[in-house]
Amino acid sequence: MTASTVAPSEPLSIKDRTAIVGTGQTEFAKHLDRSEKVLALEAIVAALDDAGIDPSEVDGLASYSMENTEEIEIARNLGTGDITWFADVRYGGGAGCGVVGNAAMAVATGQCTVAVAWRARKRGAASSRPWSRVGNRVGGNQQWTRPFGLLRPVDEIAMLTRRYMHEYGATRDHLANVALAVRKHANRNPAAMMHEKVLTREDYLGARWISEPLCLYDNCLESDGAAAVVITRRDRAADCRQPPVLVHGFAQSIPAQHQTMTNYFNDDPLEGPAWACAAHLWRHADFGPHDVDVAQLYDAFTPLVLLSLEGYGFCARGEAPEFTNDGGLEFDRGRLPVNTSGGGLSEAYVHGFNLIVEGVRQLRGTSSAQVADAETCLVTSGEGVPTSALLLRSAR
Repeated sequence: MTASTVAPSEPLSIKDRTAIVGTGQTEFAKHLDRSEKVLALEAIVAALDDAGIDPSEVDGLASYSMENTEEIEIARNLGTGDITWFADVRYGGGAGCGVVGNAAMAVATGQCTVAVAWRARKRGAASSRPWSRVGNRVGGNQQWTRPFGLLRPVDEIAMLTRRYMHEYGATRDHLANVALAVRKHANRNPAAMMHEKVLTREDYLGARWISEPLCLYDNCLESDGAAAVVITRRDRAADCRQPPVLVHGFAQSIPAQHQTMTNYFNDDPLEGPAWACAAHLWRHADFGPHDVDVAQLYDAFTPLVLLSLEGYGFCARGEAPEFTNDGGLEFDRGRLPVNTSGGGLSEAYVHGFNLIVEGVRQLRGTSSAQVADAETCLVTSGEGVPTSALLLRSAR
């Protein structure tokens, strides 16, 4: 049979063909005295030990393009064998689910057999943040916004938040609902940076502004730390130490005419990357938003949770504020338990990778804010930037 007569094959699906079999993380803190490389290695070794897989079996590596650790350094120090697949994903907070999803595709298609994905981050110090480097010349798309006052990500998201409040009547109380729910979860999580710090509505409403209408508690924690997961085939997963968590679905998106963090040039700037990502994700899944038991929604800022609730179909446009009322996001009584480890707002901000680790814990039944009988979990990466999402499912 010649190449021209070969019948087209059906698209290969990765649905439930791979599993996350190990998770690991370092402690989280404002300052840790180890390099990003050391933190990455600690988290990866912990994840491999959790899975019961020797480092020599690792042949795939997936990381963020913002990662300061090089693959050859990780491979050599970890003691891997030959690496047959490696890749990274751009756009910071949008990359977390992307690196895991790409690793799952590599495993499912035979490019590698055991992949590790990770993020190590040292951003607790104010001087380490990109917007602190005021001596650098501004280029790219930022030249059209930063000279006019949108200096930091919080300033850019504050603009979108004002628009959302104007159109849908959202108030600071609705943003407080998000902050209070995730802090309640962090107060149950000994690993969370905010574990011992209770937050009240009065505390929230009285907090200092960071960029109106966003106050201190609308902003994620700038943290040092690392987290990692191990991905392998579903059949291999049965031999690992922990119950496997299946990668049921994966999607990435860059919407048409998108502008990172300042998506003000579209007809509807509030219809961000989550909408395009969700359409692809649900199209290839065996279940929908209302079948999700628990969600880990990227929360660099509280309003991103509102936008994600709508973008991923948990409620209609403009209904997210009401969705958060009456404990709607809390693990023990909510319509949709969200960010049950405390998330980026109250556990740690590791560019969203800790949300993936918590999603696995929920489906193993080991979370400190465990949702009863959780079998499905949505994890999302950054809203406002080119993004990605995962659907995880229990193998039980």
